[in-house]
Amino acid sequence: MLGSTHGTLTTDSRRARVIACGEQPSPMVHGRPADVGDLDVSGRPLHADVPDLDRFFRPESVAVVGASDAEGRPNTGITRQLLAWADRVGARVHPVHPTRDAVFGIPCFSSLGDLPEQVDLAVLLVSDPLPLIEELGSAKVKFAVAFASGFAETGEEGAAAQARLARAVERAGTRLLGPNTNLNAFERFRDDLDGPAIALITQSGHQGRPVFALQELGIRLSHWAPTGNEADLETADFISYFAERPEVGAIACYIEGLKNGRSFLLAADRAARRGVPVVAVKVGRTETGARTAASHTGKLTGADDVVDAAMRQFGVIRVDGLDELQDTATLLARAHAPRAEGVVVYSISGGTGAHVADLAAEAGLSLPVLSEAKQAELHGWIPEYLSVANPVDNGGHPVGDWRGRKIIDAILDDPEVGVLICPVTGPFPPLSDKLVQDLVDAAERTDKLVCVVWGSPVGTEAAYRETLLGSSRVVTFRTVANCLTAVRAHLDHQRFVLGYRSPFDEAPRVPSPSYRKAQALMRPGQQLSEHAAKQLLRAYGIRVPREQLVTSAAAAVRAAGLVGYPVVMKASGAQIAHKTELGLVKIGLTSASQVRDAYRELTDIARYEQIKLDGVLVCQMVERGVEMVVGVGHDRLFGPTVTVGLGGVLVEVLRDAAVRVPPFGEDQARDMLFELRGRALLDGVRGRPPADVDALVEVVLRVQRMALELGDQIAELDINPLMVLPRGQGAVALDALAVCG
Repeated sequence: MLGSTHGTLTTDSRRARVIACGEQPSPMVHGRPADVGDLDVSGRPLHADVPDLDRFFRPESVAVVGASDAEGRPNTGITRQLLAWADRVGARVHPVHPTRDAVFGIPCFSSLGDLPEQVDLAVLLVSDPLPLIEELGSAKVKFAVAFASGFAETGEEGAAAQARLARAVERAGTRLLGPNTNLNAFERFRDDLDGPAIALITQSGHQGRPVFALQELGIRLSHWAPTGNEADLETADFISYFAERPEVGAIACYIEGLKNGRSFLLAADRAARRGVPVVAVKVGRTETGARTAASHTGKLTGADDVVDAAMRQFGVIRVDGLDELQDTATLLARAHAPRAEGVVVYSISGGTGAHVADLAAEAGLSLPVLSEAKQAELHGWIPEYLSVANPVDNGGHPVGDWRGRKIIDAILDDPEVGVLICPVTGPFPPLSDKLVQDLVDAAERTDKLVCVVWGSPVGTEAAYRETLLGSSRVVTFRTVANCLTAVRAHLDHQRFVLGYRSPFDEAPRVPSPSYRKAQALMRPGQQLSEHAAKQLLRAYGIRVPREQLVTSAAAAVRAAGLVGYPVVMKASGAQIAHKTELGLVKIGLTSASQVRDAYRELTDIARYEQIKLDGVLVCQMVERGVEMVVGVGHDRLFGPTVTVGLGGVLVEVLRDAAVRVPPFGEDQARDMLFELRGRALLDGVRGRPPADVDALVEVVLRVQRMALELGDQIAELDINPLMVLPRGQGAVALDALAVCG
């Protein structure tokens, strides 16, 4: 039986891990290291750079380059819209055109250098903005917008042109929106709506129209950022900025591709720290979607499972449809922090209530059975033969009189209830009109969440258009599915925010002694032998079996005696990726003669296959445990990733794995295990003892440390299998493949 070498985790698990990896813990100030820097151990930023976009959205002065008032010209319509917008925000407008004296009666200037003042924003109505960028810098223009298309969305030539534009913008010091953007930032926003607002970010303007139209339903929008190709300003910049705005209750995003994965995570981290929910549609779940998105915006879409995991890590709520984006963002913007997670379904029909309750339970919502005392109270207004345990069926008639409001108030007063969902399948004015009015009135006196699903396909009824949509407290949906999705997102997000500790605060700033040991093992551009790969694991404190590398049959026999029978023998060489398929692994050897024969057979196969060996490994045989895989990969957007899943042959058969983007903490490492379909194997099945999950988590965290410190120096790492032994006995890396970058 093998003893544990992974150590014991204390409640301050980060401190324990730091010491285990050889790094001295930093002094703590208010829960954060006193020596927090701006860069992590791999030189990447640890904090979002928040641009001051106040003067973009509300400039004092605007230059319109290429302004026109000639009828029939595209620039004329754009100029007219910009003038109307500038009037609304109180900005001075300066038309710029080399051949015009005035545009719409406003004096025109021949160039940006001739302007009478430094402007906050320049709108470039030209087909090629590149020649103007240096002029923008000389005029110290803070922001510019480029509508022109024909850049990265068109292919390699356009991408090269966009790269030149981006470099010019960086040199000039001006911040650029676009190219390939539109006028959405300059729309007319209703200023008569109260309450927290939705801030909107889209890469395709038309896809933002449904969210923008929410204003017609009484839902406030504060900003719209159409990021286009993101040569400079990107989605992450606007998330960071909106997260700081006091009027923003939720951020809604339509994302076709991310410009920079790290910037996106830092922005999401900023929003999470401030409790501002980010709801996103991210296209590219399928190969077709990813290809189409790339052709539209010229962005890398990244592997979708990595994108999905990265969003979950930092609390970004990913939805699939624009209707879900509308409804989820609306609820998250309006809802108070829940006082309880219990959901009650209340209806005028037992069938409706049962149906919605089934769907709610399937969606993962908690539907507590109301207490006997509460049920008795409800039966004071509802006939005894109707169920009021949850769902609550009022039978219809009590809704039409004074009892309706009493029922609603009684449900909301229950301390276990945080959300009331009332589905109204269709308008029946004697009941539905009074019901929704009571719900609206009750919502005004509580900070609990009241949701109504108005099921009528018509949507012109006064109860819907006036009563429900006229309420800033009730959240109204048209489908049960969207209601449940939004409620689940709200409860999950609040739970996430309450327990959130930014992983960037605890990311390593300086290399550990493990890193210095690992450096000596790196072979740039080469695959390491199993022996060298295991030395790399040892450098980071990851346990491997007792083993020796030998170069003769006699040495193999001596090694087997030291390691202890039975043994496993494996050919070790930098060229070997899949030893088993080539017959280069021999297991269960119990005698010296078997060891000698195995050595000769392994070396004969290697010679026949023309594989260069650095020797043969004689290894301790470890059988009793759960085979897992832990690995490091690289995503084009996010950089290093860490994966854990079922190992051995199951990794290729079941593909049951979870992925995270470093940095992440112990909680996320444990969450990875709960995502696995085969998680029950770790708990012990068919009489097997529970596995040492703590040891597995520790290996995941040490592999993450390796990924952070080595960065691009390690292109790929697979520990497969990692044998997770019974609880308290640790985990052992039986095999490893490492490819240096």
